[in-house]
Amino acid sequence: MCTRGAGVAYVRKDAGLLTKAERVRFVKALLEVKRRGEYEEFVRMHIEYFSADGEHGLRAAHMAPSFLPWHRRFLLDLERALRRVDSSVTVPYWDWTRDRTTTSAPWTADLLGGNGRRSDLQVMTGPFAHREGNWTITTGVTDLKFLTRDLGRRRARIGLPTKRELEWALKDPVYDVAPWNSTVPRGFRNKLEGWGGGRGATSWRNHNRVHGWVGGAILGGASVNDPVFWLHHAFVDLQWHRWRLRHRRARYLPATPPGQGDEQHARIVARHQTLPPWDVTPDELEDVSHIYRYA
Repeated sequence: MCTRGAGVAYVRKDAGLLTKAERVRFVKALLEVKRRGEYEEFVRMHIEYFSADGEHGLRAAHMAPSFLPWHRRFLLDLERALRRVDSSVTVPYWDWTRDRTTTSAPWTADLLGGNGRRSDLQVMTGPFAHREGNWTITTGVTDLKFLTRDLGRRRARIGLPTKRELEWALKDPVYDVAPWNSTVPRGFRNKLEGWGGGRGATSWRNHNRVHGWVGGAILGGASVNDPVFWLHHAFVDLQWHRWRLRHRRARYLPATPPGQGDEQHARIVARHQTLPPWDVTPDELEDVSHIYRYA
């Protein structure tokens, strides 16, 4: 496995508590990864693995047990790219149960910039605004070249998940349950990923609701084009860590692959199966305390 880091584990910090210097260094490293052309590979990978229940074949990144380990490894790859630029940089996390307004962290001019303008949702402030010349979208599902956001959804208001809604997921003692997809009403993974019954925003919970609240570029497979994707998923990753501390005997499920005849046969990744596109298993990604920890 190639997830091991060298030396002492580094620290991921709360975006709302970063110093001015830490914000500057994170932004500069991210813009340099973009300038080098490496960032587009992350966008392409997420689009490639953005598959839904109704599609045939393996689901690795979404609507499946491996949602959490897949994004954990994805985050690690981005973090390594940032740290090749500046070894002091780590991915901060956005605590959306606390920083809940359109002007709080991370939406400041010196971090991710603010909301999109009303006319076309184009982000006009901060280092990732198109007019600054450093963040042109070249890989996406639309032809838009500029970053868009619709924080809180002006036309159909929704709120960010609350501490109570997050606790509803964290207190579930089972990682996931059959049929291992977006329809399961039990299990920590889907309660955190956030697929619920019904239609529209009312069925979005936790992780999914945050994507809906941010709006714009972060909706759909090309969501990586908004750098808040990483801060959001770092907080989601932190919840997996907290869940494991609370339920110490619980493990990633399923432990073994669904058999022949099961509708999920060859469609999900079991604990000891390789998680594409990497040569690593969910089992190996459950404990990464030797690589990083959370402040």
